Amino acid sequence: MLVVIVAALLDSAGDPDSLSPLAIPTYTPPTYTPPSDDPPTPRSREDDSSDRQEREERERPDTQVRLNTSLQNNTLYQAGALPTVKCPAGSANIYSHAQLKALILKTSKCMDAAWSRTLEKEGIDWRAPGWAIAAKRGRGACGDYPSPGSIVPYYCPRNETIYASTSAMARGSGRSLGYGGLTSWHGGIISMMAHEYGHHVQQLSGLTDSWWRKTLDSTSSSGRLALSRRFELQATCLGGMFMRSVSATYPVTPARRETLYYFYSRVGDHPGYPRDHGTPANNNRWFRQGYEKNKTHQCNTWLAPSNTTS
Repeated sequence: MLVVIVAALLDSAGDPDSLSPLAIPTYTPPTYTPPSDDPPTPRSREDDSSDRQEREERERPDTQVRLNTSLQNNTLYQAGALPTVKCPAGSANIYSHAQLKALILKTSKCMDAAWSRTLEKEGIDWRAPGWAIAAKRGRGACGDYPSPGSIVPYYCPRNETIYASTSAMARGSGRSLGYGGLTSWHGGIISMMAHEYGHHVQQLSGLTDSWWRKTLDSTSSSGRLALSRRFELQATCLGGMFMRSVSATYPVTPARRETLYYFYSRVGDHPGYPRDHGTPANNNRWFRQGYEKNKTHQCNTWLAPSNTTS
C-alpha cells in the first residue's frame, strides 16, 4: 500500500547511481569441481556397495525442497529476472469502474504467468491470489477497503487476497487525492496492483512471516517502522520488475516509463503520518531498481543501506 503525497513535489533528479541501490545477495552459487587427472585407486567390494547406496540415495526423488525463508538470504533472490510476458492493456478509462476492474483482473493473469514461472523454478509453491475490486468500498478479511479517508489498496495475507476501490484510487477519498491526480494513464494504477502482487510474492516465499516475526521481536516503534519500510519498498521493487516484464506489449513506451518514474517520485509517506512506506524519493528509487535491473536479488531491501529505505 502506498499513499499519495499531496504536498511538496520533490525533485527526483540527481546522480543516476543514487537511484540504483545495489542489493548484493549472500547466497553462493554451486561451484564446479574439475575431474582429477590422478589414476583411480583400486576399489573393494565394500566400496562398490557403498557407492551403489549413495547413488540410489542421490537418484531417489527429493519430495521436499528446502527453502530459505529468511529476509536477507531468501530463496526468492536466486530466481533472477521475470520473463517477458505478452500483456496488451488497451485503452481502459481509470474513471470507469467496469473498465478499470476488467483491466486489473486481465492484468492479474499476466502477473500470474510471470511470477508462477519464476517462483516454481526455485521450488517455491505458487498459487494465485484472490482479487476483490469494489466500485466504492467494501470490507475484507483484514479490514475496510479503503480505510476511511484513504485511497490505497491492500493485500491481506490471512486469505491471500488483494482488495481495492476503483473510485478511491482514481478520484480520491476524503482529503486524499486519487492516483488520477498524478496520471490518467492506467499504467500508474496497474503498477500499484503489481506492488500488491509483490506482497503476495513475499507471502509465498516466506518473507512475510520472517518480517512479521522480526517486527514482533522489535522493542521500539522506530525499529518496527524501519522494518515496514523495507518490506513495502521491496514490494515496490517487485512491482517495477513486473512492469518491465510487460513493457513491450502493455506497452510501456519510454515516455510512459518516465510517467511511472514521476508517479513513484510523488507517492510515499504523508508528512505527519507514520513513516511506514518510505519517502517519495525512495519509492522512486526502488521502483526504478526493479524496472531497470529486473533481478529478484536486486530487490533485497534487507541488505540495502538505511538511507535508501528511509
